[in-house]
Amino acid sequence: MSYSRLSLRDSLPQYSNGNSCESASTLGVQSASPIANTQDKIDLSYYHVFSKHCTHVNNNKFANLLLHVPKPAVVAGLLTIFATSYLLSLQAGDLIYIKDHLGIIGAELVVSVISLTVVTVMLYAGRMRSNTRRATLLLILCICAALYWYDHGERFEHHGFYNLLVFLVIFVPLNLAIALFYVLWRKIDNFIVYFFIFLAIGGISAGVSLVHYRRVFDQGALGAFQYIPGECQWTGRNIPFIDLLPAGTQNFWAGSMYCRPESQKIKASVDGDGVLRVACESGDKDVFVDVLPETRQWPLKDKDMWHVFNHLILKKVVRIPYSSSRPFVLNETTQAVVVRCGSSSTIVTRVSPSLAKLPVFVPPSDSDTRLASNSASAQKPARFNTSRVAQMRLEQPNVVYLMLDAVSRRQFYRRLPRSAQVLKTLHRPGNHRLFELYRYHSVGFSTDNNTKAAYLGEIYPSRLNPLPIWAYYRDRGYVTARIEGSCDDWAKELVGNNFDSQDYSIGNRSLDYELASPFCLPEYYPNVGNAYGNFKGPYSITARCLYGRYVHDWAFDYLYQLRREFRKHHAKKLEHQKDVRPYMITTSFLEGHEGTGEVLRTLDDSLAAFIESMRDSGELDDTVLIVCADHGLHMGLNFAFLQNGRIEHQNPFFAMSVPEWLHEFSETYQTEYGSEKVSPFVANEQRLMTPFETHHTFRVLADWPEFETDSWKRSLFAAQKAGRTCEEAGVGTKYCMCKIPATR
Repeated sequence: MSYSRLSLRDSLPQYSNGNSCESASTLGVQSASPIANTQDKIDLSYYHVFSKHCTHVNNNKFANLLLHVPKPAVVAGLLTIFATSYLLSLQAGDLIYIKDHLGIIGAELVVSVISLTVVTVMLYAGRMRSNTRRATLLLILCICAALYWYDHGERFEHHGFYNLLVFLVIFVPLNLAIALFYVLWRKIDNFIVYFFIFLAIGGISAGVSLVHYRRVFDQGALGAFQYIPGECQWTGRNIPFIDLLPAGTQNFWAGSMYCRPESQKIKASVDGDGVLRVACESGDKDVFVDVLPETRQWPLKDKDMWHVFNHLILKKVVRIPYSSSRPFVLNETTQAVVVRCGSSSTIVTRVSPSLAKLPVFVPPSDSDTRLASNSASAQKPARFNTSRVAQMRLEQPNVVYLMLDAVSRRQFYRRLPRSAQVLKTLHRPGNHRLFELYRYHSVGFSTDNNTKAAYLGEIYPSRLNPLPIWAYYRDRGYVTARIEGSCDDWAKELVGNNFDSQDYSIGNRSLDYELASPFCLPEYYPNVGNAYGNFKGPYSITARCLYGRYVHDWAFDYLYQLRREFRKHHAKKLEHQKDVRPYMITTSFLEGHEGTGEVLRTLDDSLAAFIESMRDSGELDDTVLIVCADHGLHMGLNFAFLQNGRIEHQNPFFAMSVPEWLHEFSETYQTEYGSEKVSPFVANEQRLMTPFETHHTFRVLADWPEFETDSWKRSLFAAQKAGRTCEEAGVGTKYCMCKIPATR
């Protein structure tokens, strides 16, 4: 009998059953026999190692018992753990429940991954009978199908699809790595040595990278988060492991991040008289125009986001055949149409009616926000008139507010590098200045509390019919416009229950222009099932496209048109006319709101171009531009498993450009009337700030040039208290991630 070194080593694992030690003894006798000595030499080191193992097993009854456990029983036990752990990770509840139990849910998912991974390794690396292997594979498929059928929802109450994605994101790379390791270990001699060398080099590289990413985590456009004694610091070990993943790693499998162009080119535009002109490659044949409804006057009951708002929009779309032989004149209030040429489509938006035809809004007396109270005996708040300061500009500043949903301060620089570079160029002393809040802290888990704090100034409305901040502006003569890019209405969704009637329109009360209809089309926003899924809709992990372009590009088109329309009237300043109306524009972008954190990259070029256009047009000389987020990402691997994710969740991005004259006034007011003689902007950059300060900043700008002193003191134009705690800033204890270190 002849044994080579390799054949003996490969034969040893087959003796890992109950007769392993007896079999090893047999091997020893065979190898020591005269016959064996006359054959090829055998390296007996493997036999000796295995013999020592057997001696140890014979002296350890528990280990010996484990070796006698049949493999089918081991597999069954592991699959039971896998299924049970995955089921436990599906525990349902509302948003707060999920947030409070996220650590447990993540741990259960990890246990399920490890259990199934062990079974998978046993299938391809262990010795197993063919029937057992086939039965195991079939059982795994059945369990996975049953778990998917049990819960594949995409909401907080039923979140099985999100769990599945997280499971696969961990399971697939882990098993590919183990399989690669196994193949290389079998094929390459001394692979373990090479493997540990690779680990050492990789570990050193990762460590150096983490030091770099930890340093840039604090960096901003013009400064950095400073570790100042007495100011709050981020709690826990903030190690940004997420930065080690190259861009696109988490959703490369979800498809291209580019929008596929429409098959036919369509040129369509609307002139100043409302005449629509269309040029299609195939001519006028089969060209239709879908006239989308104007929604700002709709009652609240028609704007419910759950299969009401979008269905009513689709129901009220009017399709009209197009012919170039006769004028196609749009209704004066129509903001958008869809031109359909064969299988291709495009959207045409416009600002209508023109600002020259827009009547000045007169607020009803029972809800006029200029009145401190409906009670005649109520004491009016103290006010400050800026005319008391010599050479102060008295015209009301314009406000442009871009809200990036679910984007942390670090995520802004991580995924929007071009926009970050352009943002730096907004700091032009003498014209306008840029400020960034490094300790900007959210006051809740999601959009709800944070936007209510910014738009209402309170999380829990204290009175009926609470009006958002744009109503505050409209009451003071501003032209107000809002883009609802996710087919919902903010007032209806978040404070709708606080209105005494659902039969009138908050939009008609608070907005002059609104664009929502294009973002409710089924090509982007599904009209059946869950509209907020993983692969389609406003929360999709894939590129969010509509008729060959990113959805946000249609929003930017309307933004550019709004600015052009409003700036035409600002040109009257050169003619010394006094009827120039300031404007307030708000919009939100949801590209950051998805679990992988990768879709945000698609926004970069368009956002950078918009900021550049604001800078180059000279608008920032009389306009306050705010680019900020409501909170950081509250889903995905980083948030679920790492402290860095929890910190980023509570540290949203915030940057503001203010005209030079407003900066000078703030500095002067702080010096003359403030309790602390510091630059309010420089001080606030490093102090704990929240959306409540954002709200009072909005109010001061709307009231200019005669503002309430209380709002000024609570705004970003006044230095807020140094060393503020979360409690003082209005941040709940369970959300606080920025705490003042205890002094020794």
